[in-house]
Amino acid sequence: MTDPCDLLHNCLYFTANSLARTITRLAEEAFKPTGLSPSHAFVLMTAASSPGIGPGDLAARLALAPSTVTRFVDALVAKGLLTRLAEGRTARLAATPAGLALLKGVEKSWSRLHTAYANILGPEGDRLAADIHAACRKLEGEEG
Repeated sequence: MTDPCDLLHNCLYFTANSLARTITRLAEEAFKPTGLSPSHAFVLMTAASSPGIGPGDLAARLALAPSTVTRFVDALVAKGLLTRLAEGRTARLAATPAGLALLKGVEKSWSRLHTAYANILGPEGDRLAADIHAACRKLEGEEG
C-alpha cells in the first residue's frame, strides 16, 4: 500500500495549497504595517496604476473572481483608499489621495515579503514564482 504522505507530497494540488498557506503567513506578516491584506494591497496597487479601471478588468488582471474583487473594492472604498465612480452600467475605480499615500508602505511590504522568502529559498524563490506562473497559464489553457 502506498504511504499517504508520499501521495500527498507528490500531489500538485496538496503541495500547491500547502505552499499557498505558508506564503500567505509570510505575506500577512510583511503587510501588517499597512493595515491591508496582501490581496487588498494588490487591488489598490492595480487600481492606482490604472485609474478608471473597471472591476471586471481588475478581476481579469488579478485572476480573481469578480465577486472577490467586489468584496475587496468595497473594503477599500470603506477605508477611503479607493473611489468607485458610476459610469452608466459600469463603475470606474481610482485610488484616493489616502490610497496613493499608502502605496509607499505597500511597496515596502512587497520588498519585505520578497526578502523574507529570498532569505529562505535564495534565487530559487524567483524561479519558483516564474515556474508556478507558467504552470497556471498552461493549466488554464493559455500560451506559456
